[in-house]
Amino acid sequence: MENIYMDRVLSGDIDAFRYFIKTYKDMAFSIAFSIVKDEQYAEEVVQDAFMKAFNGLKKFHRKAAFKSWFYRIVVNESFLRLRSIKKDRKMISIEEQSDAIMEVQFEEITESHGAKIHKVLSLMEPKESLALELFYLQELSINDMMQITGWSKGNTKVILHRARKSLRHIWKQMS
Repeated sequence: MENIYMDRVLSGDIDAFRYFIKTYKDMAFSIAFSIVKDEQYAEEVVQDAFMKAFNGLKKFHRKAAFKSWFYRIVVNESFLRLRSIKKDRKMISIEEQSDAIMEVQFEEITESHGAKIHKVLSLMEPKESLALELFYLQELSINDMMQITGWSKGNTKVILHRARKSLRHIWKQMS
C-alpha cells in the first residue's frame, strides 16, 4: 500500500503524501515528545521530519520499511532540536527532579496510571524515555528500535535497562 502512495508522490501527486501524514503523525509526535519534552517543539520536529521525508523520498531505496526510515528521521530531528534548545532551556538536574516529582504528586491525586507514566517519562533523560516509549508503549522489537534510533543492539539494551531503573526510581518517588 505504501509503495503505491510513494509512487504517486514521486510522479508528482503531492496530495498522496497525506496518507503518510495521517498514518504516522501520532507516533512521530510521541517519539519527538519523548525526546524534546515539549509539545510545541515536538510539533515543530514532526513538521520538519515530514518535510525531510517528502524531500528525501527520491533517495529512499525501500530496503527498509517506510515507517522505520521515517521514524529515524524523527529521532534525528528530535535530537538536533534538543541540542539547539539546551542552550535556552536548562535540563532538570537530579535535585530539581525530586522537587518536580513532589509537585507532580500533589497535582492530581486521582490521575490514571497512563497520565502518571507520561509525567514520569517527561522527567527522564531523552534517550531513556524514547527507549521506553518505543519498547513498551509502541511495542517495537529491539531490532525495530535499532533501525529507528541508529543505536547498536548492545547500546539499545543498555539504554533500555537504564531506562527501566530510572522509571522505577522516579515512580517510587511519585508514589
